[in-house]
Amino acid sequence: MQDNIMNKQLNKRERYKARLKPYDYFQEFETIDFDSLGEGDRYYLQDFGIFTTDFLEGEFTLRLRNAAGRISVKQFQEIAHIVQEYDLTLVITARAGFQLHDVESDNILEIWKKLNQNGLTTWQSFGDNVRNIVSDVYDGVGKYAQIEVYPLVEKMQEYILKNPKYVGMLPRRVSIGISGNSANVNSFFANDLYFALAKKDEIYGFNVYMGGKNTETAQDANIFLQKEELFNFFTAFVETFYQHGSRFSRSKTRLFYMIEDIGLEGLRKLIQRQYKREFVSAGDLQLKHVDFQEFELLKENTYAFCYQSDFGRLKPDEIVQISDFALKNDAEIRIGIDQNIYLIGLKTKELPFASPALSSTVVACAGNLCPYAVWSIKDEAHQYLPLEKIYKYKIKVGFSGCAKGCGRHRHTDIGLIGLKTNNFGATDGGARIFIGAQHDTGKSVARQLFSMVPFVHLKVTLTLVVELFEQSGYQNFQLYAYHILSQYSEDFLSLWHLMNLKTSQQLLLPKQAQAQTKESEITLLKKSFPSFELVEDEMKKTVSFLAKELWTVEGEDPHYKPPIKRVTTR
Repeated sequence: MQDNIMNKQLNKRERYKARLKPYDYFQEFETIDFDSLGEGDRYYLQDFGIFTTDFLEGEFTLRLRNAAGRISVKQFQEIAHIVQEYDLTLVITARAGFQLHDVESDNILEIWKKLNQNGLTTWQSFGDNVRNIVSDVYDGVGKYAQIEVYPLVEKMQEYILKNPKYVGMLPRRVSIGISGNSANVNSFFANDLYFALAKKDEIYGFNVYMGGKNTETAQDANIFLQKEELFNFFTAFVETFYQHGSRFSRSKTRLFYMIEDIGLEGLRKLIQRQYKREFVSAGDLQLKHVDFQEFELLKENTYAFCYQSDFGRLKPDEIVQISDFALKNDAEIRIGIDQNIYLIGLKTKELPFASPALSSTVVACAGNLCPYAVWSIKDEAHQYLPLEKIYKYKIKVGFSGCAKGCGRHRHTDIGLIGLKTNNFGATDGGARIFIGAQHDTGKSVARQLFSMVPFVHLKVTLTLVVELFEQSGYQNFQLYAYHILSQYSEDFLSLWHLMNLKTSQQLLLPKQAQAQTKESEITLLKKSFPSFELVEDEMKKTVSFLAKELWTVEGEDPHYKPPIKRVTTR
């Protein structure tokens, strides 16, 4: 009786697992009719790297995991052949993997088999699994590399991959990042579990951070691990989440919510029972900001080249070109979580090809290739972003097509979410804007600047944000956010940018010694913009009023909200 009650409380996905484990489902993989899939089939197939939905019947996506972004030239070439043979679309994921889109039901099994050869794997790349374990592209070879972590990543992946106990059986997905570098191309604080380079008693090791996700930063667990201790901690962590993570409300099953429920100390105690050793308190975090260049000098006086993809998209001829060059020049290929390709070990800074886009600091979700996105991000990034200035100042931008946040928009200097809106009349939609994360050190996520900016006004608005930073004189956007933006409220920052837009100015924000009160912010607005008037003595209402005044479609009533057309960009 008690078991029946518990089963009813389990979320739908867990009820499927209780009836049939994903690993057991795999035993009948060859007999699946991909033209007649049920709900349970779609859940199970994710554990083997296959994604589809009921409203995209007959259309599939395959995801490859590349441990720490490593891939051989031969494997890269094999992917190009498959993409070309089946006329697929390839994108680099924000976890240094690959996604193959536009796969037809007639070909899915055949392509899946081809991909799961030559050291490639699609296993556990979707679903309730430990996802692709990521690291910095300069692991072991860069100027800032202290501990090479790839052997650890391989060991961790080997432990969970095709392990019947864990295949699809975690309460929710787990993202893991690890870096032995003191400076990274991108931040790893969005991961559920992050091992960050630290130093204690003159020994390099790792501090542990837990509970991150696309919209939250991982918290300091006050644990220091030496290199030799890390794998045992990892296995203890996975087993703890497997045993104690919530399997009820699907929206509350991530590690973040487990920490919310039992506290970070409670989670530490549960892990320690599995770890069977006392934890050592955290060491000194060894992280600093570096703006990496297109060509980077490596430890052994060779170079790395960052091939900037077309916002994550790669064509077969690009892959062939890069592979041929790597083979001829004995270079290594690595994939970055910034969705770019890195050639490691070049003898000179000369290449016979150039990057197709200025995308080195922009992370974009799948956009119109994903059924949940409301805009075609990869096609429209040029239209909506001031790319030249973003590239010049190495500003980190996260572009998400929906609130799921696959572009890590809260862990960047400027973050964007595409959303449908009717607040400004019959617009095509718009973007929510976030700015000012302290992402290098994980101190804070970006704060909301605007809840919605119509697409047509997006580039002008973002250009203003960048130009105010540019004129501030700070070396990078994080310093600007820390010294300037952090002293003001979100509402004030919205009003400051709106008034600059309204008056066609670029008035700089004054530096403040401490956080400003509402009264001091209002005084500053009135002094700086004589035409500024507060609406009903509320800053938030004033933000709404000014935004509608500036952005409502010409000739339309700002109070009228036309119906939203619920269509995807596909």
